[in-house]
Formats: sequence, structure tokens, C-alpha cells
Amino acid sequence: MKPCDLDLLTSVSAPTIHPDGTHAVVSATRPDFAADAYVGQLWSVPLGGGGTPRRLTRGFSDTQPQFSPDGDMLAFLHSAPGSKPQVFAVPAAGGEPVQLTDAKMGVTWFRFSPNSAQMVFTSRVPVHGRYGTVDGVAAGAEDPRLISSFKYRANGAGYTADKRMQAFLLDVPALDAEPWIEPAGRVKESLGENAAAGRFPAARQLTNADADTSAPVFSADGKRILFTSSLHDTADEDLVSDVYSLELSGGEPQRLTNPGGAASLGATSPTPSDDGEWLFFLASELSASGTDFVARNTSLYVVPSDGSAPARRLTEPEAIDLAEGGIVPAGGSAVLVFNRTRGSVELLRVDAQGEQEVLVTGPRVIQGAAAAAGAVVVSYADARTMGDAAVLDTGGLRTLTDFSATLRSQTRLAPLAEQTHPSRDGYPVHGWVALPEGPGPHPVLLNIHGGPFAQFDCAYFDEAQAYAAAGYAVVQCNPRGSAGYGQEHGRVIKEAMGTVDLDDVLSFLEGVLRDHPELDGERLGVMGGSYGGYLSAWTIANDHRFTAAIVERGFLDPLSFIGSADIGWFFSAAYTGGDPAKVLAQSPMARVGDVRTPTLVIHSEEDLRCPVEQAQRYYTALKQHGIATELLLFPGENHELSRAGTPWHRRQRFEHILRWWAQWLPTPENPEEPGKPGEEPADAVGL
Repeated sequence: MKPCDLDLLTSVSAPTIHPDGTHAVVSATRPDFAADAYVGQLWSVPLGGGGTPRRLTRGFSDTQPQFSPDGDMLAFLHSAPGSKPQVFAVPAAGGEPVQLTDAKMGVTWFRFSPNSAQMVFTSRVPVHGRYGTVDGVAAGAEDPRLISSFKYRANGAGYTADKRMQAFLLDVPALDAEPWIEPAGRVKESLGENAAAGRFPAARQLTNADADTSAPVFSADGKRILFTSSLHDTADEDLVSDVYSLELSGGEPQRLTNPGGAASLGATSPTPSDDGEWLFFLASELSASGTDFVARNTSLYVVPSDGSAPARRLTEPEAIDLAEGGIVPAGGSAVLVFNRTRGSVELLRVDAQGEQEVLVTGPRVIQGAAAAAGAVVVSYADARTMGDAAVLDTGGLRTLTDFSATLRSQTRLAPLAEQTHPSRDGYPVHGWVALPEGPGPHPVLLNIHGGPFAQFDCAYFDEAQAYAAAGYAVVQCNPRGSAGYGQEHGRVIKEAMGTVDLDDVLSFLEGVLRDHPELDGERLGVMGGSYGGYLSAWTIANDHRFTAAIVERGFLDPLSFIGSADIGWFFSAAYTGGDPAKVLAQSPMARVGDVRTPTLVIHSEEDLRCPVEQAQRYYTALKQHGIATELLLFPGENHELSRAGTPWHRRQRFEHILRWWAQWLPTPENPEEPGKPGEEPADAVGL
């Protein structure tokens, strides 16, 4: 894979199954260079032995498909170029999509009522005077913001206290009703401001709290909505969140979790069982303070729908981590959940009594699922696909789509060799190496993931494939601090960052070099983003074997992070502690004078998770110490550049990375050449 092949990477949404069980629908989305945006449409996928997937829609961006419970309509989010996503619906038998919402800041989530007659959705509601709510008042002319809370910004969203996410209710119209026709001439003049009345169904705002409303769904009887929020008195000082119930007629939300504030759960994903008897939710157990989130696995909980008994935890957090994928009702009192484990994500079936069954396991990442009419359909990624849909048969998964066929035919898939090597204290470290073509000797890139409580997995990874295609062996592992190997594995680096995690990545690299004589142990690079940027910077301050390094969107100075990052008010204290001497002993910025390695620093200007000052100060310090360095800044991007940035910026990022490696670790496939990468359509700014 080359940077120009990014537009071949098609990802697949969670599926929705028609209630009759005959077919599923998924959205397939890919980066598009021409539009410099992500484009995608809905696809119908037959579940029987015959038939082939077919494109249902031809919109610019159609995502999040959902069949109504009665099977009569298919709803989805649609956005045109430059517009916000809105809910559209189309008759299940086919026809013209009808727009159902006109939310100023777009729709992020929606769900049908059990009788298909209503819909609940979420949208941010701007405070009057901001975000274009007053004509002629641009962002730079708005009133000043007076801030008195810890939580007022979020990466990717910007300021949040002046545009809270709220829940709305609308009655779903008949899709075959007379279409709205825009008035013209005398009638339009006579109607004045009411000329657009009736164009869209009226939506009623259900929540109006000074907190975001997340993932609202209808109760099984359709009389209430269930949602996640943080409405308690100390919400600004902790990470506790709760499941709430709200009558459709209004009133005060009823708190269903953390009764009396006795517990400290971060609750999400309220999901009624199909039989209506139970309410499931996900939660992680926080510390007594409500801010120690480090390596807290996510568990499944259940409570009777009538509230007749307290919530029960159904899964063991040390062994099972359900942090990805949410909850999917699976008939009766059972649900499907997604277990993050050892570089894969399994699909589990769990019922209200705690009975568990592993439905799908092995070297793949289950990304979404749906269950209806006895069928279970999943979306997944593995070493050969960015995303596809499959149905669960008696013999295992039967793949239904092949959205990565062009990717495989036009690029080489570098094989991933799974390996385990002992760390310096004997602890087993699990990971992979992606091998380039040819006999070698190949230079080696040690790639370190972010998080830190995250994992490299066994699925197709554009980073590893792009670097392997350029002639580099890519080594990536899940050191202590990572997710997927139990809570103790993740918590051991609490207030000890840069200790055993550094030992683990270096020991894994050394093990790979021992096992692969075709790799050149004298030509090494190290790179990583976020926490991976932290550990890359820490590595080159402590180990000088690397020819060059890349530090991307890094957590580089825990002290300044506290006041500048959206999560700084709790993250640094949780991971590096509160003792100033111990914090400095874990700080790459405090050790920048020990660096001897040429370093490319990459950051996004709108990154609020690891603010750009972290990169700017680190880069300046490197220059002051005489280290060969460059700072690559991306305008308009945030912390998610490498995963969800605009297609051209993602391509230019890859081109600059390969240019850097060509300068310090040239290969026949990636030779050092004059000139700047990414000059089409516009060159990035390199300082």
C-alpha cells in the first residue's frame, strides 16, 4: 500500500437486519481524494445462499442504517458536501428518501420506538449568539466565554458547554404522504417567515440539561427514553456517568445507576432486552474519587426493567473488557457484546442470568453486530480486509461481502507474523511484525500505539502496510499498560510510565531481531502517536540505538498538559501521579536534553487531547539542544488525524513520514529524493 492507495480503504458500519431475516444493510465508507472527504452509501446484503450485495443509495455520505421494528422503512444519516448529517428514511421496498430532521448542528444518533411510530435523536443545541445563530456574528465576533468548570472542551467538538448534546423526539411521518412543495410567488410573500413551515416533521426537545445526553433509546414499552448523562452534583469533578429514564411527557429524569452516589460507575449504552424484562448497560468501576480510570475494564450490567432489584454485574472485569461495540439485543433476555482480548475483539452472547457463550473468536476484530429472526450478522476486519459483513452459521462465519477486493488486487498485503517475546523481567510481550518483500536486510520501524490502555490488533492496519510496502519491517506490540490482557497488565504503569512499558517494547524488538536474521538491527527507527508519541520520546531519551524517530501528537509534558488538554485535569494525575519529583521522572520534556536522535515532530493545530503546545515546546527544545528536527503541523485537524483526518491530509502525512524515513533510513523502495511530498493539491507547511 502506498499513500495514494488510501482511497481503497473501505470501512463497514454495524449492520441492521430486516425483521424478516432475509437481508441486512450496511454502509460502506471510504476516503475520497477528489472530494477530500469521506464518501459512502448503503448496501443491501442477502443472507441466504443466493444473491449478491447491491448498492441501495447513491448519496454523498449515507451512514448508520437502521430498519424500523415493523420492517416498513430504512432510516439512515445522510449528508451532502459541506452539510451536517440529517436523518433520512426510505420505504424498505424502495423509493425516494425523505428527510426527517433539520437540526442546525446535525444529528449524531437516532433510534426508532418499538412501534416504529416515533424516533429519538441527538443533536447539539447552540447557545443563542454562538455558532451562527445570529446573522452577521461570526465566530471571532462572539461574546467572550466565561469558564468556571473543568469540563468545557473536547477533542473534535471544541467548546462543549455552549452547545450541549440534547435528545429530541419526532413522530415519523408516512413516507408516501404528499411531498412538501416550496411556496413561490404571491403565496411565498404572504407566508413570510412561515414559508418553510411543514417542510420537516416537528421535533420536540426532550432534555435541556447542562450536560450532554448520550445514546438515548426507547424503553421496551415505548413510554420513556433511557439515556446516559452526568447530572449529579459533582459531575464536573469526576468521571461518573449514569443511565437515566425520562417520561416522554416530560418531567425530571430518574437516575437508575449509582443509587445514592454510593458507587462510582462510568455507565454507558442503556439497552432494553427484547423481552422487555431487563435493562442492560455497560460500565467501568472508577475509584472512590471517581477519577481513577486507569485500566478499568468495561463490564456488562443488568437491572430489572421495573427496578425491583439492584443492578448486577454479569461479566468479570479482570478477564473480559467490553469497551468496544456497545450492546446488541439478541432475542429474549440475551444480548451481544464485544470483548477486547489479545489483539482481537470477540463476539459474546450473554443473558440476564449471566450465562455466556463465545459466538465468534479468532484473529479478527468484530466491529458491529445485529440480530433478528434468528440471524446474527457482524461487521469485522481481519488481516485481509478493512471491513466486511458476515453471517453466523453453524460452521462459523460466512462472509457476505468483499469490499477490500480492490485493495488486495492493487496492493500487496504484507503478512503479519504473530509473536511473543520475554521482557527483561521475563514477562511475556505479545505482538506482531509486518515483513516487507525481499531477502533483506530490511531496516526496522518500532511502532508504538496510543492509549495507553488500547491495543494493536490483528486487523488490516494502513500504517503497517504503507511502511512495509516502502521496504521497512514494522514491529508493534502491546506492552504493559495496554488493553486486552487484563486490568493488572494495564495498571502496572500507573505512576510508573516509561518503566516496564519501555522494557517491553525494547525487549519485543530485540526478540523479533533474534528471530528474523533478514532484519537489520543496526538501522532502526521508532515512532508512535499520543501515548505512543510519549513512549517514543521517552525511548530516545533513554536508548540511543535508533537512527531516527517520529513523535506524533505526543503526551510530552505532564505538567503543562494539566491546564491545556481537554482531559488534562485528571489524566496526568491518574497516570503520572501528583508528586512533582515523580512526575518529572516520567516526563519526556524533562529529559529532552538526553536525546541524541534526529526527530520529526508531527501534530495537528486543533488537537485538544494532546494540545499543540506539547509539540511546539518539545520541537523547540530539540532545536536548542542541536538535534536534527522538523515540526510538521496540520491545520484544521485534531487528535484523530491519522484515523479520521481529511483524505489529503492523511495522504500528506504518510508522504512526509516516508520522506523522513527515506532521509535517515533509505530503502530501494523508499530512496532519498529531493523535493517535498504532498504537493498535489497543496503542499503541507514544514517548519
